[in-house]
Amino acid sequence: MKLRVGYELDYEFSQSTPVILVLNVHHSRVSDLQAPDHVVTSPSVRMSGYRDGFGNWCNRLVAPAGAMRIRSDSLVHDSGMPDPTVPDATQIPVENLPEEALVFLLASRFCDCDQMLDLAWMHFGNGATGWARVQAICDFVHQHIAFGYAHARATRTASEAYQERQGVCRDYAHLAIAFCRALNIPARYCTGYLGDVGTLPPYPPGDFAAWFEAYLGGQWHTFDPRNNVPRIGRVLIARGRDAADVAIATTFGPNTLKSFRVWTDEIANP
Repeated sequence: MKLRVGYELDYEFSQSTPVILVLNVHHSRVSDLQAPDHVVTSPSVRMSGYRDGFGNWCNRLVAPAGAMRIRSDSLVHDSGMPDPTVPDATQIPVENLPEEALVFLLASRFCDCDQMLDLAWMHFGNGATGWARVQAICDFVHQHIAFGYAHARATRTASEAYQERQGVCRDYAHLAIAFCRALNIPARYCTGYLGDVGTLPPYPPGDFAAWFEAYLGGQWHTFDPRNNVPRIGRVLIARGRDAADVAIATTFGPNTLKSFRVWTDEIANP
């Protein structure tokens, strides 16, 4: 299966402003790119890249005062298979976890698991462990939060999402991650493209998606409490502790996002 993925972001900057972008397809999927996913700006500006502490590719630029468009359009090969499920994946004791997984047990800006220990053990402490426990968390979060773009708030933490019972896909991911970490299951936040392949209309407007990965049975597995079913055509952009680590654009000065388009479309084979 072939997917056309991309975005078009229109900003207005009141002054010259440094910007960090995290928008390139993750290195784990680079071999699937059928066309480069170059970040293109208009007006053209000098850009430099680096890899952050989580392995994500980041671009630095200084946006001039005025209007700027940031755009990319690429093709990605995908297996066309839904997210794998591994029901027999087990939870690994903390003392046996690899060191690189330990940071994903700790509280972070939006995944305040230290505030949710009692809740996590109350809801999930007496049930099954391993894959079944993480799936139970996803089932709960999927039912507990009401989705709506009008509910979006950039500062909402996992504990606030639990109390407010509304949000967008990042809030679903944050709450599930916080529950996992409170139960000693490493969990990391993911952002990327996720279209509507294999689902029924009507289709919502295109957007970047958020999900998470849990460390079970010696490897990372994908979970998506927002949709809560295996999906087709998931294309990873970045991973981190929470949304603060993988913001698509971090701007160091005043600006206005004037318009925002994201597409993830299946391309029919000729």
